[in-house]
Amino acid sequence: MVFSSVIFLCIFLPATLLGYYILPAKARNIFLLVASLIFYAWGGPKHLIYLLSSIVVNYFFGIIIAKTPGKAKKTVLAVAVIANVFSLLYFKYTGMLIETANGLFKTDIRVPEIILPLGISFYTFQCMSYIIDVYRTGEVETDPVKYALYISMFPQLLQGPIIRYSDVKDTLDSPKISADDFTRGIERFIIGLAKKAVIANTLGEVCDRIFEISTQNISPQIAWLGAILYTLQLYFDFSGYTDMAIGIGKFFGFNFRENFNYPYISKSITEFWRRWHITLSNWFRDYLYIPLGGNRTGNVYINLLIVFLATGIWHGAAWSFLVWGLWHGIFMLIERALREKELPFRLPASLVSTLKWGYTMIAVTCGWVLFKIEDLPEALSYIGAMFGIGRHDYNAFSLGFFLDARLAFFLAIAIICCVPWGEVLPRMISCRIAQFCDSNKSTPGIARHVSLLVLLVISFIFIVNSTYSPFIYFRF
Repeated sequence: MVFSSVIFLCIFLPATLLGYYILPAKARNIFLLVASLIFYAWGGPKHLIYLLSSIVVNYFFGIIIAKTPGKAKKTVLAVAVIANVFSLLYFKYTGMLIETANGLFKTDIRVPEIILPLGISFYTFQCMSYIIDVYRTGEVETDPVKYALYISMFPQLLQGPIIRYSDVKDTLDSPKISADDFTRGIERFIIGLAKKAVIANTLGEVCDRIFEISTQNISPQIAWLGAILYTLQLYFDFSGYTDMAIGIGKFFGFNFRENFNYPYISKSITEFWRRWHITLSNWFRDYLYIPLGGNRTGNVYINLLIVFLATGIWHGAAWSFLVWGLWHGIFMLIERALREKELPFRLPASLVSTLKWGYTMIAVTCGWVLFKIEDLPEALSYIGAMFGIGRHDYNAFSLGFFLDARLAFFLAIAIICCVPWGEVLPRMISCRIAQFCDSNKSTPGIARHVSLLVLLVISFIFIVNSTYSPFIYFRF
């Protein structure tokens, strides 16, 4: 079940909200837990078995760690972490490892049919953050309902954001929902729905058609168009889901962490990772980078490289993901090495800023090709086609075949929405807008509400009239 489906919008979400609010406070956590498990089981009961197993095992790991004294506590933690990592490796990477071994050693080991549980990467990381925090703080949740709800809460279960128990503990103990929070939740949900249903899906349909073309039959212009479309589709798909998750969370009194902060205005790969998938970056920083030594002990370059190798592996069971992680890691290392260096010549600040942004976006866009095409040679061939490198027999399509007026319109809308105009516009214009809002308090409010209503109607029209609605990060 996806957030942009009719059954979720018209049946599941309204029914869940109604049940949650009419029940007494003591029963709300149980009701929300049951609703979350139904939501997850919609993708297949087999997925639910592993989710429940993970919840039970890590619940008891947390209690054991909290009660174990002395040095033995670290041993229990190590067992718990290894168990979680092993389960992730088994479900996600068994097939890839066997296929790689068959290729290297000319063996014929049968690849087992393993069903990948939905959202396993996200909720496994939440389980690990919980048991590590129990080890560090000694604070453990003994109420199985609260712990199970923390792991399986349906708004963020399948695609994040990755939350920590400390983020939701107070709400689980005593939910407090205000009218303002509910209103902000509606606004955030509508914006996220429009990002997904209107922008991401529209760009994604054309993007998929381009990536289906053989790289030998594609011109650099079309190759760049496909890469740019995927760059935008991925952002609006994932950030749209996050917006909807944060909005739904507010309906139930939860304040989830932000996961995106306009990443495509970044002027370095380092800045990009402070703005993209923020909760994942913070997870790797707090639970891997700092324990490795961070900036203080050991070799910071090796620490960074390990983190980005892990980031690539976390995203998928294909060598292209590993190369994608290395790709970003290498740029991070180069930027760190050159951080204290100054150019031997002076350039206007605006030109330097533009060049930095251009370099970052080229690096990110090429990286997303590795993310899109899991077959590594094919991904590298596509990147070669972007720069006119490699063998290209003929161009089967013209740029105009894909870039018609409709796509150009939505492409322009997507690019505009990538920019935080409130921060970018000159201060004088911002001040004048603020003065207008202060002197006409009712008008902007009404206009905003009407705009959101129109956006909701448009999103429904797109949902009803389209069969294309993939959530890209479901596979992770």
